[in-house]
Parts: sequence; structure tokens; C-alpha cells
Amino acid sequence: MTPAARFPQQLALLAATFVIAICGLVYELLAGTLSSYLLGDSVYQFSLVIGLFMSAMGIGSWFSRFVEGVLPLHFVRLQLLVGLTGGLTAPMLFFAFAVLDNYSPLLFLLVILLGAMMGMEIPLVIRILRAHFSLKANLSNVFTADYIGALFAALLFPLVLVPQLGLLQTGFLFGILNVLVGALALYVFRGTAAAESRTASRRLGLAILAGLALLMAGFVFSGHFTASMETRLYQDEIIHAEDTPYQRLVLTRRQERLRFYINGALQFDSIDEYRYHETLVHPALGLLPQVEQVLILGGGDGMAARELLKDPRIQSITLVDLDPAVTTLFSTTPLLTTLNRHSLTDPKLKVVNADAWKFLEQAQPLYDLVVIDLPDPNNASLSRLYSSSFYQLVKQHVAQTGIILTQATSPLFSRQAFWCINQTLGLSSNNEDWHTLPYQ
Repeated sequence: MTPAARFPQQLALLAATFVIAICGLVYELLAGTLSSYLLGDSVYQFSLVIGLFMSAMGIGSWFSRFVEGVLPLHFVRLQLLVGLTGGLTAPMLFFAFAVLDNYSPLLFLLVILLGAMMGMEIPLVIRILRAHFSLKANLSNVFTADYIGALFAALLFPLVLVPQLGLLQTGFLFGILNVLVGALALYVFRGTAAAESRTASRRLGLAILAGLALLMAGFVFSGHFTASMETRLYQDEIIHAEDTPYQRLVLTRRQERLRFYINGALQFDSIDEYRYHETLVHPALGLLPQVEQVLILGGGDGMAARELLKDPRIQSITLVDLDPAVTTLFSTTPLLTTLNRHSLTDPKLKVVNADAWKFLEQAQPLYDLVVIDLPDPNNASLSRLYSSSFYQLVKQHVAQTGIILTQATSPLFSRQAFWCINQTLGLSSNNEDWHTLPYQ
């Protein structure tokens, strides 16, 4: 075959390497994100998924030496299998958690299977391309395409894919891309297959069409599937569900009762949220001889602000919440604005959508009261907002007679966490005039 005739094959395989690198990392991120969403403890879940995936890739690379015959056809088969497995991973895991109650074994199986198949891809590509390039150029080209594809996926996943498509549609989309890579390879190498392999090529073509039809149907109907599985999880009618760049928000209703969840963790239940928010705010207000300027870190639902606005002494409230989707939801949805009494649109309140730590680093004012109403510290990004360094930063913005107030989980159900937060807050003070007062 002349160099000019080989060029389309070279270009196609390098483009395929770029795409399959994106797909592989997306599948890895999907498994880690879904596990964190369903099980919590994001550091452990991502470490587990990444470790299993990388180990399985090594095993797959080793097994690739036993693949013989018409290598382009094996590459096409592999793309079909990877596309179907990767595209169906998220719905299968969701089903295992919500219906089978047997999540971890299936997670291990799918991650190992996907990792092993992904590990076979690069060695196969290199072997197919060895007739086109020297070993030095071959390795350089393939790994350049692979690493750039991984970077592209790492940026695309949190910034575009999850907020716009959600986890299930993202999985189906990249499953479709994997299968299309197989279809492209089948087309480009159609003239290189031996006569006895042409029947296999036709069968592969039909299998690719069937796989594409299945994945496209999944992409179209993934919203219905997600709603069905989440209804089983939450056991109430889901009236709002949204993936943001930071988290998944779910609002459910049972008659007049509303519940709000972030990443599957309950944030409040309208039947008794007043007990928490009144207890959170009013003891501190009662201890303050004067209170004019208040800062709320978190509290994007507006419930703590609702209680603060009952005190006529307060002149202004600054509410800092990372996710604009939360503050928008609770300032525009009638059911929720009724619950928080339109606190987020009150003229005394200013909403700032920013990271609490970065806000405090840039802020200048001193506050009479700082209310820290953040979710429980169940992942690394939240845990840093319960650290001694963070509390020291908060204290720099509190007036001399002011108070820092933080929720600290439950002393009944999370006893160790409660007293750990109390101790951390106490140890972060180098001033004897400061002391902690835990209460429930």
C-alpha cells in the first residue's frame, strides 16, 4: 500500500486514539461521581475507582499480546464492547443501588471490565500502526493523542457534560462515540481484510448498527429512567431535579411536605425545618447586645435568613453560597419562596455566589454575627470549611463583641463529628476572650 493510501488509516487511528482517551476518562469520572453521589465519601470512592481502573488497564495491556489475526477487526469489536459497557455503566449502577441493593460488586465488575478493555486499546493501535511509522514516531503520536484526549475529557466533564446532560446522558453519548470509532475503523480498513474476514466485517457492521440504536434509545429515554430510579430512592414525587457544576439538587413533595436533597443527602424537611433554623439562629441573637451586620456562609435555601430577618436590629445580611442554582431555585420557586418568606429577595439581603473561603480572603467588613450553615462535612471540599484554618479566617471578620455560629451535625447521630467541630473551633482561637458553647 502506498504512503498516500495509508494516510487515511493513520489519521483515522490517531483520531480514534484521541476519542477513546476522552471516552475512557469520562467512564472513569462517571463511576466515581455516581459512587460519590449514591454512597458519599468522595475521596474514598474516586480513589477506589481510579485504582481499580488503572490496575485493570495494566491487566488489559498484558492480555493484548494474545490477540492475533486481523487486528483492525479486533479493534472494531473492542470499540463496540467498550461503547456498550461504558454507555450502560451509569444506568446499571443506578439500578443496582435503587432496586437490587447490591451496588459495590457490580461497580467492581464494571470498572475492572472497562479498565481491562481500555487497556487493550492502545497496544492494539500501536500494533496496527507499526506498518506506518517507526516505533519512535508510533509511540510519540499515539501517546500524544491519548494524553491530550484525557485533558480534554477532564475539562469537559465538570464544565459542560454534567451540568448540561447529567450522568446518564453523558454515559450514553460517549458510548455512542466509542461505537462510532469502531464504525470508522471498520470503514477505513475495509479493503485490508482478507476475503474470509469480509463476512465477519458485515456482521460487525450489523452489530454496530444495533449497538448505536440501543445507546441512542438510552440517550433519549435516560431522563425517564433517572426519574424512575430516583423516585424509588426518595419515595416521594420529584418536582425538581438538576445537575449543576457543583452537585445534584433534588426537591421532592409528599402532599404539602417538601424535602430538599444535595447529592442524595437530606438538607431539610419542611415539616420540621423550623426547629433546626430557629435553634440555629435565635440563641446567638439573644446573646448579642447589638447586631447590625450579619454574614451567612451557606444557607442558600434562605431559611436561616428568614429567621434573622425577624430581628429588627439587623440592617444588612450578606449570604455567600457557592452554587447559584440553589439561590435561584429558592428565590424563584413559589413553593420555596413561601417557605423562606421571600428572604432571598428581601432588600436587606445581598446574595453572593462564591466560594466561602475565597470570599473571606477578599472581604473587608466586620460582622456582628457570622452564621455558618453549610452541609455536613462528608467530602474533602466541604471538610476544609470545618477546619481550624477556615475558622481562623472567619474570626478575622467578626467584630470584637461578635459571635461565630456553626451547625455541627448531630450530637446524637454523629457524636464524634459534633465534638470534633467543637474542639476544632476552640483550638483555632488564640485569644482567651473567645470560647465555644456547644448546644442542641
